[in-house]
Amino acid sequence: MAIRSTSASMAVAVLALGWCLNMASAQPAPPETAPPAAASSEAPAAEATPPLLTAPMIVEPASASTAAPVEPVVAAVMNKPILVDASKINSGDTAWVLASTALVLFMTIPGLALFYAGMVRKKNVLTTMAHSFAVTCLVTIIWVVIGYSLAFTPGSPYIGGLDRVLLNGMDFIKETGQLTVSNIAPTIPESVFVMFQMTFAIITPALITGAFAERMKFSALLMFITLWSIFVYSPVAHWVWEPTGWLAARGILDFAGGTVVHINAGVSGLVAALIIGPRLGFGKEPMPPHNLVLTVIGASMLWVGWFGFNAGSAVAADGRAGMAMLVTQLATAVGALSWMFIEWVRRGKPSVLGLVSGAVSGLVAITPASGFVGVTGALVIGAAAGLACYFGATALKSRMGYDDSLDVFGVHAIGGIVGALLTGVFAVKSIGGVESSFGNQAFGVIVTVVFSAVMTAIILGIVNALVGLRVSEESERDGLDLEQHGEHVL
Repeated sequence: MAIRSTSASMAVAVLALGWCLNMASAQPAPPETAPPAAASSEAPAAEATPPLLTAPMIVEPASASTAAPVEPVVAAVMNKPILVDASKINSGDTAWVLASTALVLFMTIPGLALFYAGMVRKKNVLTTMAHSFAVTCLVTIIWVVIGYSLAFTPGSPYIGGLDRVLLNGMDFIKETGQLTVSNIAPTIPESVFVMFQMTFAIITPALITGAFAERMKFSALLMFITLWSIFVYSPVAHWVWEPTGWLAARGILDFAGGTVVHINAGVSGLVAALIIGPRLGFGKEPMPPHNLVLTVIGASMLWVGWFGFNAGSAVAADGRAGMAMLVTQLATAVGALSWMFIEWVRRGKPSVLGLVSGAVSGLVAITPASGFVGVTGALVIGAAAGLACYFGATALKSRMGYDDSLDVFGVHAIGGIVGALLTGVFAVKSIGGVESSFGNQAFGVIVTVVFSAVMTAIILGIVNALVGLRVSEESERDGLDLEQHGEHVL
């Protein structure tokens, strides 16, 4: 279905581009060095940062009861990345975040690639896997060039600065035993924090590709992901996860990405599915999954990798990471059983696809809450996610008539919304150190939904005007593996 970009959309896009560049107009600056007052072994850099409101920004001191008072000048310096002595790095925290980084990357390749590939038709398996692999490569470059700087450096409440463009100023100086640390994670090297957050930036747009699977041009995909990563993901990450972000300042809680990752991706996926249009024959001919074995393997990899996603977001090897891991396991199991039993009652048989879809819904919903809730919260969130996502992927999708190929909106957006809202209900101050409310969380959800939807529509309009969004009807019938890549699965 041909889509035309309106002049109004183009104008808004230009204004958005100008706004982002204007907000990020600060000149790059060399890393500052921590003052001598912070040099003693009894006052780790983590003490310099006040308690923050989201997981990647919360670092608990190793011994708060014995730590020396922190000079005000140190706290001021730690509003941005600084150069510190290597002795300030916590090896346990660093090892855990390194492992978590590998786990989160494992979620996209091969986890998500297999999960999605098993649910499409045989003629589109390779291109579906190529989406996840290509996004991994592309977003890696974007993150290093500008994404990290826009998301995780102080700038304005709406967008970061340009201090870390091409990672300028991120240093490791072996001769002097110094290296830079992020103000958000001062007990690990900044390079490790960059890599950890990169894996989140990779999987988020990779999730979106499931919404328009089997019909989008590969060239359009690459252009869309580039623009979306810069103009949608980075700003929302800055709002929620950087201490100067305006949603962080309002106390919006998102421990590991319910808002930044799942609502953001799910809403964008729905918009893309609506604009691109349904697959040929959608609703008229059967489109069964090619190989559910691949899907089960992929879902299992996602489950394992999600421990890096959630527990790793503590950015420390501590009790909070352990709690995040525990509630993640619990909510996932409950979500899987919740979906399975609902389907069993309604359709007479518990499907394997429903079982693994329920597990993913539990993983999605517990993500924003994982560093803030206890066992009771995990049980309720998992059960609610299984129920809500089941109806989102079946009844809602059927009633609205949109072709969200792999239920990105039904699982990720709805699961993310359920988790974000219930975080405001079940957050335990003794675990997370902060309080929240249902109303405050709802505000964060609404802002993210509106921003993601509008910006995604604008970006798709631009891409359509430049290269077109959809393959031809003949190519879609033959399959994208052969038409887009010149290969096919025997």
